[in-house]
Amino acid sequence: MTALMIQGTGSNVGKSLLVAGLCRAARRRGFNVAPFKPQNMSNNAAVTADGGEIGRAQALQAMACGHEPVVDMNPVLLKPETDVGAQVIVHGRRLTTTRARDYWDLKPRLLSAVLESFGRLSAAHDLVIVEGAGSPAEVNLRRGDIANMGFARAASVPVVLAGDIDRGGVIAQMVGTQAVLDPEDAAQIKGFLINKFRGDVTLFDDGYALIAERTGWPGFGVLPFFPEAVKLPAEDALDLPRRARGAGLRVVCLALSRIANFDDLDPLAQEPGVDLTLIGPGQPIPGEADLVIVPGSKSTHGDLAFLRDQGWDLDLAAHVRRGGHVLGICGGYQMLGRAIRDPQGIEGPPGETAGLGLLDVVTEMVPDKRLTRVEAVHAASGARMRGYEIHIGRSEGPDRARPFAKVAGAPEGAVSADGRIAGSYLHGMFGEDAFRRAWLAGFGVAAGRFSYGAEVEAVLDRLAAHIEAHLDVDGLLGLAR
Repeated sequence: MTALMIQGTGSNVGKSLLVAGLCRAARRRGFNVAPFKPQNMSNNAAVTADGGEIGRAQALQAMACGHEPVVDMNPVLLKPETDVGAQVIVHGRRLTTTRARDYWDLKPRLLSAVLESFGRLSAAHDLVIVEGAGSPAEVNLRRGDIANMGFARAASVPVVLAGDIDRGGVIAQMVGTQAVLDPEDAAQIKGFLINKFRGDVTLFDDGYALIAERTGWPGFGVLPFFPEAVKLPAEDALDLPRRARGAGLRVVCLALSRIANFDDLDPLAQEPGVDLTLIGPGQPIPGEADLVIVPGSKSTHGDLAFLRDQGWDLDLAAHVRRGGHVLGICGGYQMLGRAIRDPQGIEGPPGETAGLGLLDVVTEMVPDKRLTRVEAVHAASGARMRGYEIHIGRSEGPDRARPFAKVAGAPEGAVSADGRIAGSYLHGMFGEDAFRRAWLAGFGVAAGRFSYGAEVEAVLDRLAAHIEAHLDVDGLLGLAR
């Protein structure tokens, strides 16, 4: 077994990006490398080659390795549905929905699933680079841990601790983490690195030396901030740009409380002819918007109530009266219909909820989740596209006679009679360059020759070069055993 684990002093310190960059750097050195995250918590999932779902970050890391994503790369995925409950995905499939407090009882079962996946990846690759979750300093969660030190010790994987200097207090982050860890956990850490430095790196020389002195850990370098990270697929909605550029087709996306699978936005945010704005709670939908996107949601009922609480239902009605366009994707598509029926109580108490009434369709929730990659043809332009479906529920009604797309010749989605309201279950469609250009042309936007996939690959290469230039990659890979 040859593996290395990157843990962090907290959430959002850049672990996912570090692993992606190290994976690409290792690949460039000739390693057959794979990413691994024992447990992830995200509503932004990717559909894998073997028909399951994993966190979007692990799909990007798989791309960095030159591999198709598979469920073993993220064996446990938690998808929050409420503030205290989440759907538990194991090996790509839903196991159960549980409250946070009850999740403790599941952990012994889940560790075996995690180690099975890690064992398969280790046997099939030269090197596995592992990403932790949150921070090992959350020692109140240590019992039964499968995400950080619980996994690292069970699998005997060396750990490098990453700290985020951009948020301040990185010396305390590092020294404090060691101070609160069990000595045997602390012994698993073989070094540290500093991430997201802005300015003259030499100004931190004394701080870097102090961390090494206080902890006894060797340092593997200080990584300057990598601004091109915004061009890579975001896993957290907080990482999406709130405003792109201020000129072009004015697109507004609603930041729902349980927004899910929002990778649809990444290619649009980088398109030169698009001004993409993500609006959050308490913000009205701007009157000058050309298009409003109602994105996917992990809780359609809950986010429909959230949408109404913000007054966005009234804003959408006014937007449509002004001649604006609306696109609903997955859960957003369901919200645009006349009603959402949930007779089995899959998303809460059984019953029916009135939709926004912008499309003449009705959705019925069903227990079976549709989880598949899709090739389709856009009905309006004839452009081919690839994407994926990841949803529960079926939508039917008169507006389905005007489909958004055709999948294997069958209608998919719905479009209103005037063509200004559209809904689709297809995620990831805007990553397809030809479709994105054809779709934008329908709004009078002359899209350039920007290739989203090629740009992501190029940024991963530049990220790897950035890491090679500033971190001791030889030393890091030398830790793996």
